[in-house]
Amino acid sequence: MSMRVLFMGTPDFAVPSLQVLLDNGYEVCAVYTQPDKPKGRGHRLQAPPVKELAQKYGIPVFQPKTLRTGDAVSNLAALRPDVIIVVAYGKILPLEVLELPRLGCINVHGSLLPKYRGAAPIQWAVLNGEKCSGVTTMFMGEGVDTGDILLQEQVLLDEEETAGELFDRLKEIGAQLLQKTMRRLEEGTLIRIPQKEEDATLAPMLSKDLACLDWKQPAEKLHNFIRGLNPWPSAYAVLDGKKMKLHASRRIPGWGGAPGELRNILGELAVACGGEEALLLTQLQPENSKKMDSRSYLLGHPLHQGAKFEELGNL
Repeated sequence: MSMRVLFMGTPDFAVPSLQVLLDNGYEVCAVYTQPDKPKGRGHRLQAPPVKELAQKYGIPVFQPKTLRTGDAVSNLAALRPDVIIVVAYGKILPLEVLELPRLGCINVHGSLLPKYRGAAPIQWAVLNGEKCSGVTTMFMGEGVDTGDILLQEQVLLDEEETAGELFDRLKEIGAQLLQKTMRRLEEGTLIRIPQKEEDATLAPMLSKDLACLDWKQPAEKLHNFIRGLNPWPSAYAVLDGKKMKLHASRRIPGWGGAPGELRNILGELAVACGGEEALLLTQLQPENSKKMDSRSYLLGHPLHQGAKFEELGNL
């Protein structure tokens, strides 16, 4: 008898995990995902990526606004899942749901728990300049990302890697780790490892308030924020009253300039920071314009004497 799997997930990160379940012959009895959301200038409703994949395979899709009603729990119970797999669903599961499947609820989380519990583990690992990150599968409990660890896989981070690039790497690793976890679940060989609370750190949801950079900070910290906020919400600075998004950078030796002071260095845009280093801004996006490298920007916007980013930083 095949295992009945109920899958809960919403964004791109969850798609490879659902795909690996389908590719390995698991009976995915239903998919739960967030409601469609308006997107773009026309505010047209757009389906979550997980919904699109489920519909491609003819899997029933449910998009409740909440799981905390009697009807919601009854609807889930009627599906009789043996296990619930949760990958970036975006909702906290109440105890009544956690206790439904006979084999429990398993989560795929984008960090090496207990570090970076919460909604934005991948971004905060980059923001904090971590040298390594990874993926964890765990049995879910009532707390947020506090359940027993099942399997983990660690990866090294490149110094130039953005949160978006790490996201794309970890979603594939997460799918493979889920495949291993499911196989061991079927075999009855999973070992539960309680998390060490003293090692726990949090990864709260990102806000746009983080995006305005304070050039008095060291170049290393600013560089980590630029790549950690890429692709969203995008770090930015203000030059001559206009916002400039900053998508990529590289640390270089400083020249003793005041924080925020701009220079053309061999045709590329550089900014002085706190400390001994500066940043080369390798990819940027002027207000109401497209992404470009700094060479292209300087060709159309030569720096004037005393050019400097405005002091607005919240970092």
